[in-house]
Amino acid sequence: IRGRFFVQRFLRQAVTAGCRYAVVEMTSEGAKQFRHRFIDLAALIFTNLAPEHIEAHGSYEKYLAAKLSIGRELARSRKKAPTLIVNGDDRVATRFLALPVSRAVIYRQRDASPYIASETGTNFTWRGKRIRTRLPGLFNLMNVLAAIVAADHFGVGRTTIRRAIEEIRSIRGRMERIDARDINDKLPDFSIIVDYAHTPDSLREVYQTFPDRPRIAVLGGTGGGRDKWKRPVMGTIASEHCRLIILTDEDPYNESAEAIVKDIVRGIKRTPYQIIMDRRLAIRTALAEAKSGEVVFVTGKGTDPFIMGARGTRIPWDDATVVREELRSF
Repeated sequence: IRGRFFVQRFLRQAVTAGCRYAVVEMTSEGAKQFRHRFIDLAALIFTNLAPEHIEAHGSYEKYLAAKLSIGRELARSRKKAPTLIVNGDDRVATRFLALPVSRAVIYRQRDASPYIASETGTNFTWRGKRIRTRLPGLFNLMNVLAAIVAADHFGVGRTTIRRAIEEIRSIRGRMERIDARDINDKLPDFSIIVDYAHTPDSLREVYQTFPDRPRIAVLGGTGGGRDKWKRPVMGTIASEHCRLIILTDEDPYNESAEAIVKDIVRGIKRTPYQIIMDRRLAIRTALAEAKSGEVVFVTGKGTDPFIMGARGTRIPWDDATVVREELRSF
């Protein structure tokens, strides 16, 4: 059972099990396949929009239209006062706010002011309360704000909201931090970040979270057969922020992994790079190159459990697990 039938079956099972709330990620690709239809949404959170899946949709405007179609499904919802929660700082926020919904709530970065961000998290203020999130990066602050506003909308107490945010230590595959000496005390004092970042905007945000640290990138092509335009762009971003780039295999599907890497190389300016197609060896090489105080970024897969190859082949994989294995081997 796939597509919207899978979602409907899952939601039915959740109701039968006594679940009162369900949080469902709805993608543009899912909307293109009508997976969002006939789901009565109580609320929809719009976090941000960056160019992605352009080749699959045909244009950025069609990609945006697919996202807006999810908002129109909210407008058709039979729920009482379906609510649109919108990041007012995003450049297309007005397109979502123009949807004919009964209620819209806007959140902005300034709602967290004053805040102090560091590589270990952010201290911020919300409704006069001081809150600390251990999820680093201003993009994570915006995600936290979205969650807070949604929880507040559904009547979750503010003390509960604060406690829940402060109890979250990390999220697997999302700015997941591994300190080398925690695994092997013989190594220099450097850190590794494993993150799903697979778009230019997300990659830049991840690197900028550590503004004062030298960086090494383990970078792949974020999926064969799609969004070829972004490969040299991501190469450029890596070269702007990192002292060394290790280019490697990621999820080539039916495309040549070597051709994907060559597309990335076109965007690299001046920064030294190596091409190591074996992803484990690429990670090991980056770790061996790291010096005390540096950060190694392993991006593109997060918690993806496989490297996807040609004709549906797949290799079991987990970036964070491989990082820990390699650290122990030194």
